Amino acid sequence: MRTPVALIAGLHHIARTAAVDRLLRRHPGAVAIHHHVRPTGEGRIERVVRDVSGVLSRTEVRPAHGCVTRTVREDLLSELPRHSATASLLVADLWDAAEPRPVAEALAGQERLRLACVHTALDAEHMPVDICRGDRLNETGRAAPGDRRFLAGVLARQIEYATSLSLHGGDAEDAELSATVLAHLAPHTPIVRCPGLAAGALCVHELAGRVDPATAQLPAEGQSGEITTVVWHRLRPLHPVRLFDVMEELATSTVRSRGRFWLANRPHRMLAWDAVAGAVSVEDAGPWLAALPEAMWELTTPARRAVAALGWNPIVGDRVQHLVFTGPGLDRDRIVSLLDSCLIDQDDALPGAAEWAGHDDPFAPYWR
Repeated sequence: MRTPVALIAGLHHIARTAAVDRLLRRHPGAVAIHHHVRPTGEGRIERVVRDVSGVLSRTEVRPAHGCVTRTVREDLLSELPRHSATASLLVADLWDAAEPRPVAEALAGQERLRLACVHTALDAEHMPVDICRGDRLNETGRAAPGDRRFLAGVLARQIEYATSLSLHGGDAEDAELSATVLAHLAPHTPIVRCPGLAAGALCVHELAGRVDPATAQLPAEGQSGEITTVVWHRLRPLHPVRLFDVMEELATSTVRSRGRFWLANRPHRMLAWDAVAGAVSVEDAGPWLAALPEAMWELTTPARRAVAALGWNPIVGDRVQHLVFTGPGLDRDRIVSLLDSCLIDQDDALPGAAEWAGHDDPFAPYWR
């Protein structure tokens, strides 16, 4: 029988520790493993193993590969099986800057372990502020000097990948605001007091499908108090130069935005939009199904085919503009009109036409 593993993530270590403590108290015989990473030039890592009675061991781990994140992940994956024969539950108390997805996908290949929970614990007082911060992790002392990730981006991925969330600290007003923000960022994810365990192993392919651009469960349009989510959904392709010119305004006027879109000069490629706290990323997410021979569709996931079928259009296939913007006091009309002005019109060349080859493509550096 495989030993269940609960992944507990979160930037806020006090909240994360509280969630781990609840699991240890609820499951007699549970063991928690945490790596304390000192985000300085020392690169020192300490592995701490504990149960409900207290600390069982402390061990210094030597950094390898020149990468702290990889070192910690590899050490965790080697340490968990050592306790699997005696522990009723293994709790991976991830370090502050850890994103749960790479750890969950690495666990999927472990024969003696089964992933039973991916939980993110949040500080109710700090989360609404941190999701708006434009700092890089290494500027906040939460990561090694070479880690260029943004704090808000890591926090967003911790929230959106999790199967459950919990709030700790703060007062009633903080808890209410945090719950409102989470209802917009991760509307399908329950907020619980203590992480629950799945009866069977969680499927990492299904977890990935919840956040990957082609199949992501994007929030619906809505407003709760000061927090607004605006959904922009169109079929016509976007003009690359016009969109590039408004990217900064769209990213800086909202807290979180993501989705999939297509450009007139790249009609065969799905593009992913991902922005948090003013930092925007655009990536090639692979071909649209409509750009592939039908014989190749079976090579994609069932979720991908289902999403494509639900939105299929006889002219453009599964190509779509589906972007979602969340933040306080958003000007919906401004966002919609800004994006609508970026769509191609009758005077522009048809998507994929040879004329686009001679046009300036400001997105070209993104594809290199």
